[in-house]
Amino acid sequence: MTQPFPPVPPPAATWLLPEPDVALSVEVVHDLVCPWCYLGLHRLLRTLQRRDHVRFELVWRPFLLNPDMPRMGMARTDYVVRKFGGPDRARRLYGSITEIGAAEGLVFRFDRIRRVPSSVDAHRLVRWASEWVAGSALVEALFAAHFAEGRDIGDHAVLVQIAAALGFDPMQVATFLAGDGEAETIHSENLRAHRLGINGVPCFVVGGRHAISGAQEPEVIERLLDVAIVESREG
Repeated sequence: MTQPFPPVPPPAATWLLPEPDVALSVEVVHDLVCPWCYLGLHRLLRTLQRRDHVRFELVWRPFLLNPDMPRMGMARTDYVVRKFGGPDRARRLYGSITEIGAAEGLVFRFDRIRRVPSSVDAHRLVRWASEWVAGSALVEALFAAHFAEGRDIGDHAVLVQIAAALGFDPMQVATFLAGDGEAETIHSENLRAHRLGINGVPCFVVGGRHAISGAQEPEVIERLLDVAIVESREG
């Protein structure tokens, strides 16, 4: 039987030395339609690369910024009115994010987004892909597809294409998406995040103890990681 995901090198979001002296989990609470999450993840990954003596395990935790979004999504023009009250405020916000992203090498093309999707199915696919240690590569691909290319990551056909480009069997991806697998878990994880006091994303939880919210500057993330690394070494 064709495997859903063939053997490939570890995704870019995991860095290993032959004998890392510290292992830490990093829970990434995020929504795949959140531009600040895309920026925050980019900064996190860049920071992790500078800690090559540590093995980091990224754990993807879903968060739904728009829990009432119809599964088929909605037109961006309608969403902008509902979320921001009109296009002017949205234009200012998106312009600011675009400038910050460009300074860090990230492309945001909000003008290409014609439909704002529900992120439930994309989150479901990430959880499924994580069974083959492919969640990190898929998260990065989904963010880029939505924010740089304006693709509708709520559309099953688009999700199949993105997953297939990473080596997944498209028929198995389509079959998974056609069912309800992991849907209940996504909603449960979203509720869990709120119960833990997480009301905005991104939020990074390091070593199960230290949390930081927002698309923080790399220096802030570095300080948090260093505290967690020292604690891990001390026992």
